[in-house]
Amino acid sequence: MKKSTVSRVAEDGRNYANEIPMRLWAEDDLPETKLLLKGTHALSDAEILSLIIGNGIAGNTSLNISRTLLAACNNHLQELWKMSVADMCQVPGIGQGIAVRLAAMFSMCRREQACEAVIRDKISRSDDARRILASLMRDLPYEEFWILMLNRANKVIGRHRISEGGISGTVVDPKKIFKVCLDHHASSIILGHNHPSGVTTPSEADIRITKKIHDSGALLDIAVLDHIIIGGDQYYSFADDGAM
Repeated sequence: MKKSTVSRVAEDGRNYANEIPMRLWAEDDLPETKLLLKGTHALSDAEILSLIIGNGIAGNTSLNISRTLLAACNNHLQELWKMSVADMCQVPGIGQGIAVRLAAMFSMCRREQACEAVIRDKISRSDDARRILASLMRDLPYEEFWILMLNRANKVIGRHRISEGGISGTVVDPKKIFKVCLDHHASSIILGHNHPSGVTTPSEADIRITKKIHDSGALLDIAVLDHIIIGGDQYYSFADDGAM
């Protein structure tokens, strides 16, 4: 029986699995074979990434490249999702093609999470809205401003990105917000944006734009129920704080 390549560690402590091309590994060690035989749950994060990355480069396996990529974000998947294409290209072995493929995969995952949330959610409390908005913006390295549109039963009938900007802010035009609302026949809306810094305390600009949109909605009979600020795993709700 062929000896497991991954487990073959020399007396000097070197793991030769990092140096031997994956085509020479024992079959049971290959991530693709492990997935087929045992399912995705049997794979480590690095092994899953290696399957997406595909072929490695001379002297560096795709699994080793995956480990280096994870190490660049302290082995936190949430931080990996925040990496831009340019950031990923700084990791040895990650070219633009691979980085673009990974960025597209991360984006698809976020969209799928958001779709699931919209399908099942009736908004009864701020945390319901937070889950949808966090799936859209939690891992972004720049600010985005979104709205959730609700019908009279407080069920989400749509979501729309109003704007995106830099690390410290994004421009929000109330006219654009209410045009989208009128097009979707929304009865009420919830505002949401992210703070890449992770600090959820609203800025003076956040407070001003919230009041402006709230007052504009009153004129059009479209209630602005809340404004959620997403910061990593934390959030702030204007409604919960009595600031609406």
